[in-house]
Amino acid sequence: MRSCFLTCQRSQNFRYHEASPGFESLPFGVYSRPRTSPRFRRAAFTLVEVMIAIGILAMVLTAIYSSWTAILRASKVGLSAAASVQRARIAVRTLEESLSSTECFVAHMQRHPEYYAFAAENGSEASLSFVARLAKSFPRSGKFGDLDLRRVTFSVEAGPDNGRRLVLRQQPILMELDKDEKEHPLVLAKNVQEFQLQFFDQRLNDWIDEWTQTNQIPKLVMVTLKLADNANSTKAQEEITRLINIPAMAVQPLWQVPMMPRGPAGSPPPSGGQNSAQGSQGNQGTGSGFRVQ
Repeated sequence: MRSCFLTCQRSQNFRYHEASPGFESLPFGVYSRPRTSPRFRRAAFTLVEVMIAIGILAMVLTAIYSSWTAILRASKVGLSAAASVQRARIAVRTLEESLSSTECFVAHMQRHPEYYAFAAENGSEASLSFVARLAKSFPRSGKFGDLDLRRVTFSVEAGPDNGRRLVLRQQPILMELDKDEKEHPLVLAKNVQEFQLQFFDQRLNDWIDEWTQTNQIPKLVMVTLKLADNANSTKAQEEITRLINIPAMAVQPLWQVPMMPRGPAGSPPPSGGQNSAQGSQGNQGTGSGFRVQ
């Protein structure tokens, strides 16, 4: 009975397929798929079209990445150049500010020349050392508190990246250089190609490269700082030259002696021996009411 049912069902399906216009007439028991018209077919991409689209997308992404990389590289180079120029200007500004505050006492230099000596040296390891009364805004002034009278030393040294750098060390007068200043000086400029100093000699009326008069202060100092873009470069990228006028002069011994008022007429001079007498004679011609003791 089951076989009769299947036979009847297949016969009905066969008759249905024959009646349908979209089906083919096949032998009994064989099924077929309906014929689809071209206008009802779904649109699709071939493998070649997909590969072409992927290639175009890859080219666009590569162009975007290249442009972005170039922008980042140019920005990095520009920031590095701007930082180098700014650092060079700060270094020269620090030199100018400290030289303008130079102090020197002749009496102290005669007894202790190492305290107030003005020392300078040119060459591959150029250096400049002197004593100045620095402002509170000077770099690292907060470290020294109220000790404004300090010896500052600018020197060119080898850096950790095989390049040369301009560093600054400070120490209060009459005190030794501490460990922190020795090992961690203030770096003013990197990749230094040249640090040159020139001084105007009033006796020769000309510029000289060496200042041998350590107990005197030059009137004019010309500072030239040349910087490269990296440690391995041999060509200077930035060059700054400053002509610094030093308004200070060495304090003479007589200026350090305290002044005392002269007594009334006919009274003996105060105890002071020969120095008081010499001071009175020196002030007679000037009509001054003060004498040097």
